[in-house]
Amino acid sequence: MPLKLKEYLLTIIYRLIYLIIRILSHIPFRICQFIGRTLGLLFDLIPMKRTDVSLDNLRYVFEGDLNENEIRRLNRRVLMHFGEMLFEIPHLFRLNSENLDNYVIFENQQNLLAALDKGKGVFALTAHLGNWELLNTAVPLYFGIKTAAVARPIEFLPVERLFSDLRSRFGTDLIQKQRGIKRILTAIKDKKLVGILLDQSVDWYEGVFVEFMGRPACTNKALARLVQKTGAPVVPAFCVKQPDGRYKIIFDEEVNIQKSADKTIDVEQNTALFTAIIEKHVREYPEQWFWFHRRWKVKNYCPLPDDNVS
Repeated sequence: MPLKLKEYLLTIIYRLIYLIIRILSHIPFRICQFIGRTLGLLFDLIPMKRTDVSLDNLRYVFEGDLNENEIRRLNRRVLMHFGEMLFEIPHLFRLNSENLDNYVIFENQQNLLAALDKGKGVFALTAHLGNWELLNTAVPLYFGIKTAAVARPIEFLPVERLFSDLRSRFGTDLIQKQRGIKRILTAIKDKKLVGILLDQSVDWYEGVFVEFMGRPACTNKALARLVQKTGAPVVPAFCVKQPDGRYKIIFDEEVNIQKSADKTIDVEQNTALFTAIIEKHVREYPEQWFWFHRRWKVKNYCPLPDDNVS
């Protein structure tokens, strides 16, 4: 297919998806959530690869604590939550300072403000929990601060363009996960709040093995190394659904970073600390975490000498 024709077709697909999103955004928020929950229940009845992955992960973590029926019920709640999140996305395109209270409340924002006042930039430690897209849009809107977000590009270009539009609505600088270290360092130098999702598996050469949900998981060590290099504070931030249908954005206290003469051990211990913070919130809201990812897939690795962030 000629390149220009391909670009034209992708643009048409993008505009069709965007039109659908705009139409869905006019459906009341609670009705959108109801539709999403219903869709999640339907997914529970249809054999699919991703739902099998979530069920396997739940068994891997909770076997011995929950019986099979309880695990399946939890998996159903996971599917219902992410069905809701899917239908909540259109409303994020309508988000503004006047209607923000309809969607989100904030807790312990003084923890974030105190870290920002240090003037070193801030790393926001977060995870695929609750509605992280709402977290990314609501924070710069509410606080009026400069932000950046590290994310992996979506392979289907029209959807990638749509989410790039969403994530950058309020000025957030989007940084691709691969080869993004220099841009992250620049963002911190510019005193931005940089959001980093730290709950997915990486190849053995990118991470260290730390305990997550009672199992060893290969976890990205980049944040721990970036903190060593910049001295920027780390504030955990999570966006979790509440019983009234709104989300609560929680800012934990600044992380007490491990510092010693052995930087390699510090990287391992700080990565373990970050992961333990994420685990605490996942255990509190297990139905809101992204169990569809093979978090524990990396088992064996051959360690190489650690290199410096550059």
